[in-house]
Amino acid sequence: MNEKENQKKLPAVYKRKYVRRKPEQQEISAPEPKKEKRESRKTPVKIIPLGGLNEIGKNMTVFECSNDMFILDCGLAFPDADMPGVDIVIPDFTYVERNRDKLRGIVLTHGHEDHIGGLVYFLKKINVPVYGTKLTLGLVDGKLKEHGLSGKVQLNVVLPRKTIKMGCMGVELIKVNHSIPDSVGVAIHTPAGVIVHTGDFKVDFSPIDGGIIDLARFGELGSRGVLALMSESTNAERPGYTQTERKVGESFENLFKKAEGKRIIIATFSSNIHRVQQIVNCAEKYGRKVAVFGRSMVNVISTAIELGYLKVPEGIIIDIEMMNLYKNEQIVLITTGSQGEPMSALTRMAMNDHKKVNITPQDFIIISAKPIPGNEKYVTKVVNELMKSGAEVVYEAMYEVHVSGHACQEELKLMMALTKPKFFIPVHGEYKHLQKHADLAVDVGIPRENIIIAEIGNVIETDGVKMSVVSQVPAGRTLVDGLGVGDVGAIVLRDRKHLAQDGLIIIVVGIEKSTNEVVSGPDIISRGFVYVRESEELMVDSRNILINTLNSCSASEFKEWNTLKGKMRDALSDYIYQKTKRSPMILPIIMEV
Repeated sequence: MNEKENQKKLPAVYKRKYVRRKPEQQEISAPEPKKEKRESRKTPVKIIPLGGLNEIGKNMTVFECSNDMFILDCGLAFPDADMPGVDIVIPDFTYVERNRDKLRGIVLTHGHEDHIGGLVYFLKKINVPVYGTKLTLGLVDGKLKEHGLSGKVQLNVVLPRKTIKMGCMGVELIKVNHSIPDSVGVAIHTPAGVIVHTGDFKVDFSPIDGGIIDLARFGELGSRGVLALMSESTNAERPGYTQTERKVGESFENLFKKAEGKRIIIATFSSNIHRVQQIVNCAEKYGRKVAVFGRSMVNVISTAIELGYLKVPEGIIIDIEMMNLYKNEQIVLITTGSQGEPMSALTRMAMNDHKKVNITPQDFIIISAKPIPGNEKYVTKVVNELMKSGAEVVYEAMYEVHVSGHACQEELKLMMALTKPKFFIPVHGEYKHLQKHADLAVDVGIPRENIIIAEIGNVIETDGVKMSVVSQVPAGRTLVDGLGVGDVGAIVLRDRKHLAQDGLIIIVVGIEKSTNEVVSGPDIISRGFVYVRESEELMVDSRNILINTLNSCSASEFKEWNTLKGKMRDALSDYIYQKTKRSPMILPIIMEV
């Protein structure tokens, strides 16, 4: 019996099943082009970090698609030791200024200075709408008032899980935990796919404000498909999990008991509102009043109370002028200066240079912060000076008076596991942090070739299929010194370092131009090089060198003052280096008589 006749004898139900399975078999063995269609290239998206990579601070990232662009964060960094006189460092805005017509707005993840500190300088150049959570924008508004921009900038409060339309892109805010309330990460919905940026975060299941990180939303995005994850790397070298902020509250409880009969002074970051809340709670419990020192601390606490993020019982916070009406054991001072900053309140207290507070053996001082890399020696100096005044000082190494606001390795892995990204870009950290974070990504199964360790100014482009660095835009740092923004460059810094290291010598010569005769000088003025009265022989010999140099110059050289200055500078520089092995800056001045 052939197959055709056999099929006729089968019941109808079997016939239908038999016939229906044929198309399914064909679909399973579909040709490759269908797979290619699923991964077809889409409108490309550019990710351009302008800060926050290979450095700590000045976080700023541009996202660009077609004719639309928005900025995520606009922070500052504090100057290094090789930037004498510089107040703060902000990103280079050149690329955004050149493309200002595309810019749709600025989204902020939270209110720390390294994420909002450069904003006012940007808004002075380009005024665009700013989006963020209520506390973040409250802190921004305070900065706008200081810089005369209050009421001139459109501030838009956005709740977590809400999406901001940025042209062809949508920016969804996602609740995260950090050391300041109202912190968010973002999911950027682009034509090429979803890009998740965590912002600064940690996983805290018992946060002070009761708002737990929205892991469910990160997981939901991961199940639908995340094209790229950009995750912060600050604590990528630290194993395990970051402890809950409540751990610090437990330590404060014990320390308040230990400090019975003494005045308590606590130095912490001004933006750590959760920590301030726990200090206020302990002060209320132990019958103490709270006085606040430091301009930034006063501003942040005032804003947090006004917006309802800091719950302070009536009468707990007193004016600093009222402190003397209370005994030492009735007072808690909250102050800035946990990083040993030279002009901070705690440093001035340590140096007996504070108008309101003198440190005595009746003080119990808690430094509730970890030194930022590079600040260790400043903090140590402050601790030493406080101890010399007889005060008892508690800092991180002795007691659990600080926990980080950043995710450690297991939390970073959890974020990758939830979002399941195709590509990974570690951000927010020095190169060693980015590299370690990349290694963690490989450990959780992300292919090494899908990980990009970028540099500021790199243009990272993706079309949904591939992601790579395709070009470079202007990027770097802009130095702010007083009211000057960008007027201190490499040459000025070089001169400042030169002056700081070797000092200055000024040569003053008066010349009658018509006769080419030297009528006065050469006089030598020294600043920061040698003390003239103790180096008279060197000064006399230097003057003789200059006189001989001038006598050897021709009439034509006397007419070219730049040439004359160069000859004096070279002659004196050679002589001084031979005698002292120093190279002071030499500045010749010729006056026409």
